[in-house]
Amino acid sequence: MNDDLLISPIIEPDAIHLVVLTGMSGGGKTVALRALEDLEFYCVDNMPAELIPQLVAAVSQGEHGPRRRIAVGVDVRNRRSDLERMPHVLSELSSAGVHVHLIFLDSRDDVLIKRYSETRRRHPLAAERLSLADSIAEERRLLRPLVSIAEKVIDSSDLNVHQLRRLFATGYAAASDGTTLLFESFAYRRGLPSDADFVFDARCLPNPHWDPRLRPFSGKDQPVREYLDAQPVVGEYYDDVARWLDTWLPRFEGEDRSYVTVSIGCTGGRHRSVYLVERLARHFRKERGNVLTFHRELE
Repeated sequence: MNDDLLISPIIEPDAIHLVVLTGMSGGGKTVALRALEDLEFYCVDNMPAELIPQLVAAVSQGEHGPRRRIAVGVDVRNRRSDLERMPHVLSELSSAGVHVHLIFLDSRDDVLIKRYSETRRRHPLAAERLSLADSIAEERRLLRPLVSIAEKVIDSSDLNVHQLRRLFATGYAAASDGTTLLFESFAYRRGLPSDADFVFDARCLPNPHWDPRLRPFSGKDQPVREYLDAQPVVGEYYDDVARWLDTWLPRFEGEDRSYVTVSIGCTGGRHRSVYLVERLARHFRKERGNVLTFHRELE
């Protein structure tokens, strides 16, 4: 990956770290926030500037144990006065000893327009009766106070969702102890993930797709989970994979690997692989905190 995209990891785990994710709508802020949430950051999206110091104080001094890794999303949905005040608020937090990391997610205008066209989402400034191109131009103007003080500006134009999520996960893996483990589901008909360390094929298992009642659901939904839970061969498959990973993952951690990707595929990438990814993630989260999940065909 291009060195210009790399994110510096958190190197002082005992300090309070605040990651502020901002940038262009459609640039990938939500994806980045989910990746940090999986790494046990306390995450809040669309946070008013005036409330950020209160959030940091409340979370870092919580009754149920302090949380020292916090991430907030700030974008053009915030009040314009908030965007103008944000540099001052972050400066005060930094003076108080909080390690502030402002990350700006950008993308080329043509890519943003294409993403909005594909998702059919409305731009946050569309209510002002601006065209999409004019909304993007106005958004850039409003965010100038933030991009000018950003610790890192990441251009996501040429990154897919998976690559962007992995970029943040690997960049902040040092915020968690041990190796970061990513479980990814995928569809074989769309090809193998390019960056998988281990690949398991679940196409031999009973397929909920052929049950019209289950077809609209995914492996994250209860009807599909109940169906697969009831299949003995699915339990045998899961036990074998979990046992293998339990045995061999410590060997990779012994090699100072910061990141391991385990990919599980099925025909459509919606039922069997998703179910297994979620179940394996629950298993490994009992022993470690740095476990991520990604469902390529669902996100």
